[in-house]
Amino acid sequence: MSKLYTLLFVLFTLLPLSAKGRTQSSVQVQPAFWWSGMVNPTLQLVLHGHNIGHSQVTLSTTDVSIDSIVRPVNSNYLLVYLNIGRARAQRFNLQLQSGRTRQRIAYELKARDAAPKAQGFDAADVLYLLMPDRFANGDVRNDVVKGLRESTASQAPDARHGGDLAGMTRHLDYLDSLGVTTIWPTPLLLNDMPAGSYHGYAITNYYEVDPRFGSNADYRDFVSQAHKRGMKVVQDMVFNHCGSMNPLFVDRPDSTWFNNNSHYVQTSYKIAAVTDPHASSADAQNAQDGWFVASMPDFNQRNPHVMRYLIQNAVWWIEYAGIDGIRQDTYPYADRQAMARWCEELKAQYPHLNIVGETWLNNNVGVSAWQKDSPVAQGLCNSQLPTVMDFPLMGLLNSALDERTNEWDKGLARIYDYLSQDNVYADPAHLLTFMSNHDTDRFARVQAQAMQSWRYRQALTLLLSLRGIPQLYYGDELAMAANKGKGDGALRQNFPGGFAGDSINAFTGSHMTPLMQQTYDFTRRLLQWRKQCDAVKYGSLRQFTVADGVYVYSREYKGHTVTIMLNGTDAPACVSLARYAEALPASTARDVVSGRTLRLDQGTLQLDVRGVVVLDFAK
Repeated sequence: MSKLYTLLFVLFTLLPLSAKGRTQSSVQVQPAFWWSGMVNPTLQLVLHGHNIGHSQVTLSTTDVSIDSIVRPVNSNYLLVYLNIGRARAQRFNLQLQSGRTRQRIAYELKARDAAPKAQGFDAADVLYLLMPDRFANGDVRNDVVKGLRESTASQAPDARHGGDLAGMTRHLDYLDSLGVTTIWPTPLLLNDMPAGSYHGYAITNYYEVDPRFGSNADYRDFVSQAHKRGMKVVQDMVFNHCGSMNPLFVDRPDSTWFNNNSHYVQTSYKIAAVTDPHASSADAQNAQDGWFVASMPDFNQRNPHVMRYLIQNAVWWIEYAGIDGIRQDTYPYADRQAMARWCEELKAQYPHLNIVGETWLNNNVGVSAWQKDSPVAQGLCNSQLPTVMDFPLMGLLNSALDERTNEWDKGLARIYDYLSQDNVYADPAHLLTFMSNHDTDRFARVQAQAMQSWRYRQALTLLLSLRGIPQLYYGDELAMAANKGKGDGALRQNFPGGFAGDSINAFTGSHMTPLMQQTYDFTRRLLQWRKQCDAVKYGSLRQFTVADGVYVYSREYKGHTVTIMLNGTDAPACVSLARYAEALPASTARDVVSGRTLRLDQGTLQLDVRGVVVLDFAK
């Protein structure tokens, strides 16, 4: 009988959740699995469960060892640091014991697969930014998911509309045919917030795709399907802050995981104070450590455990989903030194990876200070960030084209002047250029602007033929119009044809307005041409000072020249070609816009009112 009691006792204590242990929460482990053969031999496991903080931890394997165990103030957490430098792919157990209570947690180190990942993106690419909830609804069954805090879907501007990964995957052929090469969806991870969860920037689980978009497997399939078409995927990551319903905040390991001792302090948003050589310490600290809003707690990246968690999360998604690049939200608001280490570690593991940081400053010096090897970041650590966002050029594209160009300070002359200062940047080719995005007015703020087709033609031509990595915002190719004054929801309308009952289907071209069709055709023509034209992707930029309201510049690469002429006035222009001889290597060239072959040996060239000519001297 005593032997029977002993056997029952052993079985009782070894079960992961015994009858006694059912009063405890199951232990959650992040990341849920990892891979062998990684550059960094250290693996942080964040264990979260009721009162596990005093447990002793052992492993059932011999080639994985415990480097250290961190016991946060909150006894519901354990941070276990493993050394996997010599570990093979395998399954093993973490064994937790506290008194007579034992729990066994299965863990797996997977073998890395050979699927393409972290290919990076550069000036050869064109990014297409879309909001998954507003792009296309491919599976109505996940529009509402029981158990989540926002449990309804409607067409209200700030509600869930139902777009998902199934819709995105279904329309990859549309994006491929349009001519974009890289897809940037806004965040797809779980946002289990009471309201406004559609935008994705208040993450409540860094390892789970929001079920209203689909599953982790659906995301991985989306990336795979994009790769089959020769397209890439950039993942939008948010490491400055999370959603207030994230368990890391609700039941945080300790108060130092979030800035200001985990108490809400509003940021000033004046991020220039971080790089301002004259800034007060108080301003610089508030800009970085303040919270965006009360519902988005601000991570403290100076806490090494927080930073390790974030670094591993980025690696996990690259390995799991095979993404090609990263867009990091609100980059300057996070700790500069910590994020530099993040960039360095990712590049050590993935040499071809490109990362673009959201650097929302409205002058080139401010933006430059956040790019790797910046010449203007004296006294600051090297950010190691390869690509920054060219917000100043966005501002010019949205304002200068509404002016009548003169030779000095109006219209296209302002774009010339801005580009003449490119030596402020460490690498102008690694600027993300764009006309608008999900946080700004659309390029056409009102429908009247959208009806001025020349305005879009000039802006798109500049975007696709100047230096940098171009990015379009979904619906640009359809002349969609909206302004931020009507709220963020207005900037993020449904894509026509992506939802049941849509009278216009842009995916098929059904019932598109003449303006939509005209804009789409022009966009597709330039995008498909750009795919084949190395001169505008890699070529050196030569620009001429504005004369008679006309701006001329060229791109040259391995003997191939493309020369662009834009008329910034409300009258036809007669361009004297002798002045531009160094950018006109032949007497004829094909005009990409009209498709005609133009003669250039007559001494002049006529440009229409606000006209555009793209001369391709391909041999």
